[in-house]
Amino acid sequence: MKIIILIPIFNDWESVLELIKNIDLEIKGLNHKFSAILIDDASTKKKELNTENLENFNFIELIHMKNNRGHARCIASGLKYIYEKRDFDYVIPMDGDGEDRPSEIKDFIEYTEYSPNQTIVGERVKRSENLFFKFCYTIHKIFTYFFTGKSIKFGNYCCLTKATVEKMINEKATWNSFSGALTKVEKNKSAIPSIRGIRYFGPSKMSFVNLIKHSFSIISVFRINVLIRSILFLIIYSFLILNDISIITLIPIPIILLLNVLIFRLAKRENIEEYKNCLNNIEHVIELKKNN
Repeated sequence: MKIIILIPIFNDWESVLELIKNIDLEIKGLNHKFSAILIDDASTKKKELNTENLENFNFIELIHMKNNRGHARCIASGLKYIYEKRDFDYVIPMDGDGEDRPSEIKDFIEYTEYSPNQTIVGERVKRSENLFFKFCYTIHKIFTYFFTGKSIKFGNYCCLTKATVEKMINEKATWNSFSGALTKVEKNKSAIPSIRGIRYFGPSKMSFVNLIKHSFSIISVFRINVLIRSILFLIIYSFLILNDISIITLIPIPIILLLNVLIFRLAKRENIEEYKNCLNNIEHVIELKKNN
C-alpha cells in the first residue's frame, strides 16, 4: 500500500521535525510505502528541516502556501494536492505538534489490512489537557449532538481511503470543517481508540475561544438539522411557557435565534469555488527527500 501522511504547519517547525523523526521510527519494518507531505500555511517563521537521517519514507515534500488560510483549509488543500498530483491508497492527516501520536499509525495500518478500503477515524478516548478544557470539550460534544444529531468524537487524525478523499475534495464543507465534512460524506467508516498526546514543544493552540470556533464550524455543516431542531425546540418551549411568560422564560428564544444566525453566517465559509482553486495558493514545492 502507498500511504501519504499529511501534516499542516504554522510556525511549529521544531515540533514537526520531531514528529516526522518519530513517524520514521514507527513505520520502520512496516511493509508499505510511506511518504509525507507537509503544508506550510504561510508561516511567519521560516526554518529548514533536516531530513537526511530519515530512512523509512519514500518521499517527503514541503509545500509553502502564499497566504494563510487556517488549519482546516490547509488540510483541505493538502487533500486536493495529493488527489491530483500523487499516487496513493490512503492519506493520514496528522497535527504537527505531537498531539496525534505516531505510535497509533500502526493501529490504522493493521485495521486497513483487516478491513481494506474502509476509512478509519481515531476516536478520542483520553485527552492530555487540563480538567477545565476536558469539561469544555465534553460540553462541545453534547452541544454538537443536541443540535445536529451527530456524535463526532474524532478530529483530523484518521486514515482516509482514496474514495473518501475524492468525496472530501468535492464537498464544499471540507473548506470549513474537516471532521464535519467527513461525517457528512462518509457514512461507512470505522473507528479505533486514540489517545490525545502531549505537545512536543510549547502550549496547546486549542484555546477555549478556538474550541468554540471549532464547535460552531462542525455544527454549521449540519445547519439544516440545526434549523429543524431549533424550530421544534421553540415550538415545544413556547407551548410550555405559554402560561408563565416573563423576561426570564423568554431568554432561550433570542439565544436560539442568535445561534442560528451565527451558524448560517459561518456556513458561508463553505466556498466550493475557492476550494477548487486552492492550489493556486501554492507558492512553491520543495522536495526534502526523493523517492527511494
